[in-house]
Amino acid sequence: MPSFFIPLSGLQANSDALSVTANNLANLNTIGYKAQRPLFEDLFYQQVGTSGDGNPEQIGVGASVQAIDSQFTQGSIQSTGVPTDVAIQGSGYFVLDNNGEQLYTRAGDFSISSDGHLLSKDGASVLGYPAVNGVVNPNATVGPLQIATGQTNPPNPTANVQLAMNLDSDTAVGGTFSTSVAVYDSLGGSHILTYNFTKTAANNWTYSITIPAADVGAAGNPVTINTGTLTFNGAGQLTAPAGNVTGVTAAALADGANDLTFDWNLYDANGAGVVSQVSGPSAVSTTSQDGYSSGTLVSYIISSDGTIQGTFSNGQTSALGQIALASFQNDQGLVRNGSNEFLASLASGQANIGAPGTGGRGTLSGGALEQSNVDIATQFAQLILQERGYQANAKAVTTFDEVTQTAINLKQ
Repeated sequence: MPSFFIPLSGLQANSDALSVTANNLANLNTIGYKAQRPLFEDLFYQQVGTSGDGNPEQIGVGASVQAIDSQFTQGSIQSTGVPTDVAIQGSGYFVLDNNGEQLYTRAGDFSISSDGHLLSKDGASVLGYPAVNGVVNPNATVGPLQIATGQTNPPNPTANVQLAMNLDSDTAVGGTFSTSVAVYDSLGGSHILTYNFTKTAANNWTYSITIPAADVGAAGNPVTINTGTLTFNGAGQLTAPAGNVTGVTAAALADGANDLTFDWNLYDANGAGVVSQVSGPSAVSTTSQDGYSSGTLVSYIISSDGTIQGTFSNGQTSALGQIALASFQNDQGLVRNGSNEFLASLASGQANIGAPGTGGRGTLSGGALEQSNVDIATQFAQLILQERGYQANAKAVTTFDEVTQTAINLKQ
């Protein structure tokens, strides 16, 4: 008598395969979803005898789905322009914390909570290396990342001033030239310093640096904070002072900031003078100083190494943190948790967490998302094969039924 278990096992196996394919197609547009494939195996065999040459005669008892593998292939990267969207190029998973449970995902469609924390769409915190004073320590313990729009960048007092300029050698003795530069104190307050130059003789100029009287709690004319002499050779090159003017100090600032002390750099890093005296208009070509006021966060980008780089209203940029990635010895051992998330298991091994681009982990693309790696053409082809397999096994069931009925009817 035929065994109905054989075609029924085929029906079950192809039904499971159809479910896997249907799930792939259902997740065709899921962010970061990884396609799956069913793998069939034959079941055990009954040996019913041996042939005349001694070979075994076996009848199989059906088939089943041996495994359902996840396809960890790269999905296409689509630019979104949303600053909190991040795509992984290469291997690795974002690390999430959901009320103490660590989860892993390829879906980088993040958002910012009301308190500035970077979250996944289901509310889990995105983990990484928070920055301290703009410095990220990738050896620290991972923690929640924060991008607060009201975050401030502290002020930095001016320590160096440089004026690339020319003083007109045709200026008559007693002639003057003035220029101004804005500098910043320890509280971020701005002060306009005036550089006054007076020609005293051929190739010789005196200078004075002044600050408005009100800035130092005084009244009347600007207060002089430094004076000196500049000497040039016959080629218009600065010869004295031989070095930079150091220790220029504006003390007792009215806004309560610390004394402002800076260096006036008359020479560049290569030792060449940046102040010249040749025939031509007295003018400043460039002014530079390294101080700035405080600023608030206005925008940010996520770089390929996961660093969240913030831009502040004072024109400064600073690291806000670095997104971490996890890798596993066996990706196939990960447990799917729904919501585009995975859980670690004994089969996957523990997560190896580190910075993007290190330890075999992929890099990141900010303002982009990884699309599903489900290929619709491949899935449709599988759908047809699995449908045919199901239909064939269903036909075997009806055939077995007819054969069985024939055997039952023999007694009649």
